[in-house]
Amino acid sequence: MIKVGIIGATGYTGAELVRLLSRHPGAAVTAVTSRSYPGEPFWRVYPHLKGHVELVCEDLDLPALVDRCDVIFTALPHGHAMDVAREVVRREKRLIDLGADFRLQDPAVYEKWYGVTHTAASLLPGAVYGLSELHRDRIREARIVANPGCYPTATILALAPLLCRGLVDPAGIIIDAKSGVSGAGRRLDLRAHFSEVNENVRAYAVACHRHTPEIEQALSALAQRPVRVSFTPHLIPMTRGILVTVYAPLHEEMTTGELLKVYSAFYEGEPFVRILPEGVLPQTKAVFGSNHCDIGVVADARTRRAVVLAVLDNLVKGASGQAVQNMNIMFGVEETAGLTGPGIYP
Repeated sequence: MIKVGIIGATGYTGAELVRLLSRHPGAAVTAVTSRSYPGEPFWRVYPHLKGHVELVCEDLDLPALVDRCDVIFTALPHGHAMDVAREVVRREKRLIDLGADFRLQDPAVYEKWYGVTHTAASLLPGAVYGLSELHRDRIREARIVANPGCYPTATILALAPLLCRGLVDPAGIIIDAKSGVSGAGRRLDLRAHFSEVNENVRAYAVACHRHTPEIEQALSALAQRPVRVSFTPHLIPMTRGILVTVYAPLHEEMTTGELLKVYSAFYEGEPFVRILPEGVLPQTKAVFGSNHCDIGVVADARTRRAVVLAVLDNLVKGASGQAVQNMNIMFGVEETAGLTGPGIYP
């Protein structure tokens, strides 16, 4: 069994990790840490796990925790995984960071967008960006995996076939994205209060969202040239889910059927990416609680654009599910272990 430790287990992504790993056939959670609930049974914090998880939340003793585990998951705010990474690497264990600390290859870019000095920059060259479908071989050998953000996961999966095939002009990409409230985390925030969110849709962080450089870094690697995008996220009144709509100028006229053939070939054999048939568009309810990313494509002949829609559960494929998928790859177990089955509907 893979022995797992989770640092920051009582946030939404940490709790989702606990839920997913509680039914994993080849892994066992050894310890969960929490600054807010030390000494509390985990099920008291998340009652849906009573009878499934008997762990008690611990204060963090980092050296002892790393000694007890094969892999550490960090579900922490940015700036807090760097010390953990140094200890994990020193003790030759493995780290999957669900935060932003190892996603950006250039520490100066990280510091510009996150306002925090990167104190573990020497580890960045060895950190692998954990988008499982694109970097599987490198993830397998990695000591540190930087789990992607939820918006970037949907966006990159939506655009990868077009950019890898050179079918679109990267200079004209526009990304319109919408997320449920759980993407803001569990901390108290006026903007996430029920009366502020209910019956309301609003844009936020326009032209300055911190996922922008992560998206551009990944798309630039796929296009093999610098890519700059317009990215606008919106908060919508639901708990889970992300819908990303991408507009990309085509170099040549293509039909929807031709685009779908490109996508189907690109993601052939991928267990968690589902390409929907012509005339069927993705919806967040179809992936709620699952590790799937559903993608639909439409060729807009009038504007000669590809319109690509991608949906995922921001807490599963957009965070903890993908982290478990990466763990499976790293330890050579079946990639779908602990992640199979449909989501929840309605």
